[in-house]
Amino acid sequence: MAGYEGGSERMWDEYDWERFLQEQDQKTEKYMQLVETYLDDPQRDEIIAREMGWTQLLEAKDWSAEVDALFDEDVQEDDDLDRRDMTKSVEAFEEHGLYQAAFALTIWIDELFDQKASLQNEPAAIKLATHSALASAKLAAALSGDDVDEIGMTIAYLKRALKAITISMNAAARLLSEKLLDGTQHSVLQQRLFQVRDGIITLMGEYRAEWRRRFGSEGYCR
Repeated sequence: MAGYEGGSERMWDEYDWERFLQEQDQKTEKYMQLVETYLDDPQRDEIIAREMGWTQLLEAKDWSAEVDALFDEDVQEDDDLDRRDMTKSVEAFEEHGLYQAAFALTIWIDELFDQKASLQNEPAAIKLATHSALASAKLAAALSGDDVDEIGMTIAYLKRALKAITISMNAAARLLSEKLLDGTQHSVLQQRLFQVRDGIITLMGEYRAEWRRRFGSEGYCR
């Protein structure tokens, strides 16, 4: 993707994609906070439009429909990135060994919760489960699709998956320190977590090498 915020037509690298994804996250978070804050305010939609910078709506009459439509337009591009043409490419990521390992991790954690129901109320266990699932979702976004011209986007999603799995590893260590997992359970969990983490790091290295082969070292001297 090129031409970001009026920029040049060069190919986006992972840092361009990171900035773009972060901006979409911030827009979504800001919108949801505004909706929650002004939910019962009769001027809710006007306030939201002003706070979001949607000045073209200040003369609109049908606030609710216009605001919702513009928010949908703002996040549509990010939603498209997450889907990455899922209908065509769902089999591609489901067959990837790294995604299978991440998905198997989430299944193992679910089974652990079934065996030890008390974990479902433990903050560290909840963090372990949610971020392991998040890592799996980010890997699906990274591995779906076959557009070799969007290597930067793939790396950006892999970095998000790596962050999520690192948080899961910290949560697992906390569960062990609080004696909520026995040594055997933690050993198996740690092995699965490291398998996913190491796989992400390896894949990131491969994509970065491919980027350098195609586009040179631009984007890695920042």
